[in-house]
Amino acid sequence: MSWLILSGSLIVLLGTGALLGAALGLTGFILLHFQANGATALAINSAWNLLTEFTLSAVPLFIMLGDILLASGVSTRVYNGLTPLFRCMPGQLLHTNIAVCTLFGAVSGSSTSTAAAIGSVSYPELKKRGYDPAAVVGSLAAGGTLGLLIPPSLSLLIYGATQDVSIGRLFLAGLLPGLMISAGFLLWIYLRSRFGSHIAPEHGEGFSWRDTGAGLLQIWPLPILIFFVLGTIYMGIATPTEAAAMGVGVSIIIGFLWGDLTWRELWNAFKRSSIMFSCIAMILVGTVILAQAVSLLGLPRGAVDMIADLGLGRYGVLLMVVLVYLVLGCFFDGISLLLMTLPITFPMVVSLGFDPVWFGIIVTLLMEVGMITPPVGLNLFVLSSITKGEVGVPSAAYAAMPYWVILLLSVGLLTLFPQIALWLPDVFS
Repeated sequence: MSWLILSGSLIVLLGTGALLGAALGLTGFILLHFQANGATALAINSAWNLLTEFTLSAVPLFIMLGDILLASGVSTRVYNGLTPLFRCMPGQLLHTNIAVCTLFGAVSGSSTSTAAAIGSVSYPELKKRGYDPAAVVGSLAAGGTLGLLIPPSLSLLIYGATQDVSIGRLFLAGLLPGLMISAGFLLWIYLRSRFGSHIAPEHGEGFSWRDTGAGLLQIWPLPILIFFVLGTIYMGIATPTEAAAMGVGVSIIIGFLWGDLTWRELWNAFKRSSIMFSCIAMILVGTVILAQAVSLLGLPRGAVDMIADLGLGRYGVLLMVVLVYLVLGCFFDGISLLLMTLPITFPMVVSLGFDPVWFGIIVTLLMEVGMITPPVGLNLFVLSSITKGEVGVPSAAYAAMPYWVILLLSVGLLTLFPQIALWLPDVFS
């Protein structure tokens, strides 16, 4: 009966156009009232405890950090600084798209922010130089997903804060898989440019150590920012919240001294980040209410027992969870999908013996897949709008399909070899 109320309430509420946070919260209240003897007061306590959680205050700070970098034009300087490094490689500046997204993801923590920041710089320039527009958008859409995985990752931060998993270990766990996927993207661009049809100019400028060195020197402030955001966490100097606050302060200084940040743009960045966090906070509240109801009624344990009766085994259950995320990723954005599903999937998967840190990386990878999967692949829509409709969402999705496959293969590889994600957390723990 509880499962019927859970699914029926969500379908009805979402079908009426209710906001996701409201739909999740109301469903939780309905379950608590009718199935848990009116224990709705527990939901109020859970919501209060969540919103007063110190770790969660890092979320708006990391959102603001990404908005400040976007507003200050730092992405343009980073892109220009890394351009000489890839001039002589097949694919040329398409490699730069991935490299800059990887580096920018190490400070922004957001997929759409990374895609928008690099896309607004890259697309006009590469189109003018004769690159295939769809190939440019495909590389940017895929590169933008790295902002979800490479620390500091907003999704890993929310995952850790809501599921009581060490955020420091999650950040360490995301580093090697993020670099591995970035290398996979670069390899695909190389092979596609070397052996496929024309997507980049055949003759680029010659490689120059002098130009490369000068370009890398231009981006010297970014490693400083990465140190304040990530280095302080890994060295045990600061908590994620303190590191996020330092990152905001350093990004403002860098934006004024090195970038093009103005007081007006800083205020606009503050407003945008406040609005975005308000949307996330509402979903968080709804999620914690639903999670309280689901946990109290023992639904995850019941789901595990029901699936166990099917004889699927722990990896069979994991496969079903992956398929659910792939299907739902077609219709929900990453953070909404994460918060909506974790009350059920997290206790289910962890009870089967899977490492919670490892599962956080897997879920984040599946969210990355959703970011480039139509019809709601946000990165595809963001970049299509940057091209002013020159590259439609279907064309962008087709161009991003090889990267989609690489992300799925990475899920399989991490399942076979979980130490790829867990080695660094184990070394530094």
